[in-house]
Amino acid sequence: MTHFPCQRSLLNSFSVRRNHSSPVPMASDDSQSALTFLGTGGSGSVPSVSCLIQPSDPPCPVCSPALFLPPEKNPNYRCNSSLLFDNRLSDGNRSYILIDVGKTFREQVLRWFTLYKIPRVDSIILSHDHADAVLGLDDIRSVQPYSPTNDVDPAPIYLTQFTMESVAMKFPYLVHKEVKEGQEVRRVAKFEWRIIDDNCEKSFVASGLQFVPLPVLHGKGYICLGFLFGEKGRVAY
Repeated sequence: MTHFPCQRSLLNSFSVRRNHSSPVPMASDDSQSALTFLGTGGSGSVPSVSCLIQPSDPPCPVCSPALFLPPEKNPNYRCNSSLLFDNRLSDGNRSYILIDVGKTFREQVLRWFTLYKIPRVDSIILSHDHADAVLGLDDIRSVQPYSPTNDVDPAPIYLTQFTMESVAMKFPYLVHKEVKEGQEVRRVAKFEWRIIDDNCEKSFVASGLQFVPLPVLHGKGYICLGFLFGEKGRVAY
């Protein structure tokens, strides 16, 4: 799902943080937008848990070393597929747009948000409703401001109607948050749900940036979304 169709041209406009291999050098003046691949692994991630608790003899050359190298030098430690776009705005401010929030999102925050000093998430886009794309939604509260009464601005989240219905079944407390009289307020992630079309002729705007949905097959008969975005340089994810 993750491709670099023309990496050299991307680097003219963005820094690319490839967290599945050796890092690409960052812009020295911190003036560029940046793509950060928070994860490039499958649903089960790498290393494989079963491979580690039931080790082969000799040990697996992929999973075993993954436990001992630091994140930025570790090609064999891969969280669920996810992309963060650190968008440099014309006024000098930044916006942070996240594509997919899988089962390993908390781990991605600990590994990569801290390394690259990502302070928050401004907008979220979901490609589909599978576990490795949505099951970290509850942990979004960790990157939202703290409020004991949950009085924080909701993060806009862009998704299809099909994914919306699926997420509502998985996380009813994130979608339907009516608090009954006398009921204690729960601190949960807060979202503003925005339905998008899966038609590539209908774009949408997240945090000031235009995205074009790209319907792709993700298994037999299942449609997942890729996305086309970027102004000075174009990215297809």
